[in-house]
Amino acid sequence: MRIIAGKYRRRKLQANPGLVTRPIIDRVKECLFENISQRVTNSRVADIFAGTGTIGLEALSRGARCVTFIEKDRVAVDLLKQNIETLGCDEETLVWPADIFRCSFKPKGEKAEPFAPFDLIFFDPPYAMVPQMVEGSPLWKAVLRLTKPDVSADHATLVLRVPEHAKYDWPEDWKIDWSLDMANMQIHVCTLQRGA
Repeated sequence: MRIIAGKYRRRKLQANPGLVTRPIIDRVKECLFENISQRVTNSRVADIFAGTGTIGLEALSRGARCVTFIEKDRVAVDLLKQNIETLGCDEETLVWPADIFRCSFKPKGEKAEPFAPFDLIFFDPPYAMVPQMVEGSPLWKAVLRLTKPDVSADHATLVLRVPEHAKYDWPEDWKIDWSLDMANMQIHVCTLQRGA
């Protein structure tokens, strides 16, 4: 895995060799970031289900202000920390080893203040989890927690990646602006509309 563009362009990243994470392929990542470039610049980013950080670090390379990485898998977290160290971007990143079903999404501690509320959120659940996203489910509630004013900024952007043809429910607070169908997946770019 590598950074495609920006200040860390062509820098190589560690990837988890197992099946726990699904790094996004370069051509999909490039197409996505070309379409959301204005939303990335100077944004406070949350990379949820971050894996080894390929999406969040790409955003940082392309001009994001800071990135909070939320990931539960210990191996992925260790590799993510190695990637951050390799790029030398510790000051602009916060690694949060957490279960998203119990996570408040509100960074805490001395370093947390400049990292939230989030302007841009990458939400990339394991594909097997997507059909479980029905109204009232733990995953649905996690997505709703992301709408809180102390978690996400007004009109924040959320980028959701799911397998093609997946069936699931989606909260109305996150309005889908447009979608991208590539490589057997769908990427939805959503805008926060509280109380929609």
